[in-house]
Amino acid sequence: MTQPPVFEALERLFKLAESYSGQSRRAANFLLAWWNATDNGGFDLADLFGVDHAVAADMGLVFLYLGGHHGAIYPDQLGYDDRIIALVERWRLAAPAED
Repeated sequence: MTQPPVFEALERLFKLAESYSGQSRRAANFLLAWWNATDNGGFDLADLFGVDHAVAADMGLVFLYLGGHHGAIYPDQLGYDDRIIALVERWRLAAPAED
């Protein structure tokens, strides 16, 4: 059974953010801003200039999905608790490698 496109996009974004490729930090910033922008920093829209079109499209799909709901939806509500906490540890608590 296939997942809805937004969950496929989230999977790709998490996988990218969990690596140390050139676009990883930007994907992590996007996901962490969704979870808690006050604590984790916001997402700079100029970061879209530093990602491939497919990555930007995934971010846009997630943005549209979240904006289409009347109540807040956070990563932990969708089952991403462990992955988002791992991103905090990797990108906010540790000194990540520069990309």
